[in-house]
Amino acid sequence: MSADVSPSEPPTLGPGRGLPVVSGSSASRCRIIGVAIPIPDPHGPLLQSKRAEFNDPLAHAIPAHVTLLGPTEVTDEGLPGLVSHLADVASVSEPFDVVLRGTGTFRPVSDVVFVQVARGISGCERLEQRIRSGRYGGELAFPYHPHVTVAHDVADEDLDRAFEDLADFQVAFPVDAFWLYEQDIDGAWTPVRSFRLAGTR
Repeated sequence: MSADVSPSEPPTLGPGRGLPVVSGSSASRCRIIGVAIPIPDPHGPLLQSKRAEFNDPLAHAIPAHVTLLGPTEVTDEGLPGLVSHLADVASVSEPFDVVLRGTGTFRPVSDVVFVQVARGISGCERLEQRIRSGRYGGELAFPYHPHVTVAHDVADEDLDRAFEDLADFQVAFPVDAFWLYEQDIDGAWTPVRSFRLAGTR
């Protein structure tokens, strides 16, 4: 996303309020899940540590990632169906390459600075569309646009610092899988299962 992108941020892995629900019986226990492409080592941990440097209180809880499905409540009863759906998506989705380069922001509408996806946007979009299909669909408040958040709801000076500090950041990596994450009781997101992209280019 560029600095002059339209007015707000699609959901990312983060605190969940008013979440969409993957249905089950009312007696089922709910968990909060998300689906994302993790940023590989050493670049992901670097971006997460930078997020901490910019005084983002969620830095410790959210690994650096590109969101494919934002926080969603899933019942224990509904989880196997979601896992099967994600496996089906992965089986027909081809690997692709991603380049992250430079920074962007949603300001003034939303206090977010992010690292831009400069290459691989269409691959992310295809995955997102396939994952959010059928019973897992629903309206997004804002159009999907892949990015890696590095500062969110922090002071203006920290947003400025994030925008400038990572302006020259660049990394390329192949995407051959996506991950299912679950939010624990302390709000931290943990990868629980990967789904390898098995389609052919």
